[in-house]
Amino acid sequence: MLPKYKRVLLKLSGESLMGDKNFGLDSNVIAQYAKEIKQITEMGVQVALVIGGGNIYRGMNEAETGIERAQGDYMGMLATVINGMALQSGLEKAGVYTRLQSAINMEQIAEPYIRRRAIRHLEKGRVVIFGAGTGNPYFTTDTAGSLRAIEIKADIILKGTRVDGIYTADPEKDASAKKFQKISFAECIDKKLNVMDMTAFTLCMENNLPIIVFDMNKPGNLMSVIIGENVGTIVTK
Repeated sequence: MLPKYKRVLLKLSGESLMGDKNFGLDSNVIAQYAKEIKQITEMGVQVALVIGGGNIYRGMNEAETGIERAQGDYMGMLATVINGMALQSGLEKAGVYTRLQSAINMEQIAEPYIRRRAIRHLEKGRVVIFGAGTGNPYFTTDTAGSLRAIEIKADIILKGTRVDGIYTADPEKDASAKKFQKISFAECIDKKLNVMDMTAFTLCMENNLPIIVFDMNKPGNLMSVIIGENVGTIVTK
């Protein structure tokens, strides 16, 4: 089996690392993700990762928390670094070489984000984890994922979620929701489908970077996507 993609950016939500818990990290989920990522790196696929921080801290309503938006966003960035460290540990335990790069300088635990260095790590077969979002408040980790994918010239963004693709409505709330196998960027905008936030989505559209939305929690799905099987929903120009 030959991989369809040579270099991918895998975007994971922080919530996916919780497993069945209400908060924090599930070691079984981390071990499962590490195993699946290892399988595709062994095929020669270069893998970069961006992880959200919603399992630890999600920017909340300023009126409710009393924490201003920018401050809350920086707190969220730190949460993504914690998740990055956890996934780094899981990957290295599985025998995968990794590098954690942070958009906010924290030399003791992560390299600074340097684009050329990140690409060099990927070329050497290391999994590169991008932490701390873009390093700026008011931007989501979806936007960070899109930006980093474009910078490292990834072939595609793989958005691992709890749902097995893009639907006409939320399948967890609407049983009649229909799944799209393939959809264009323009259709997503016309139908107001919430694939990513608009900044992230526009970056992908303008740079002709396809996105596959798939269920990361189903074992074997990541491999299926990599070899080009019909898994999830692909968004293209």
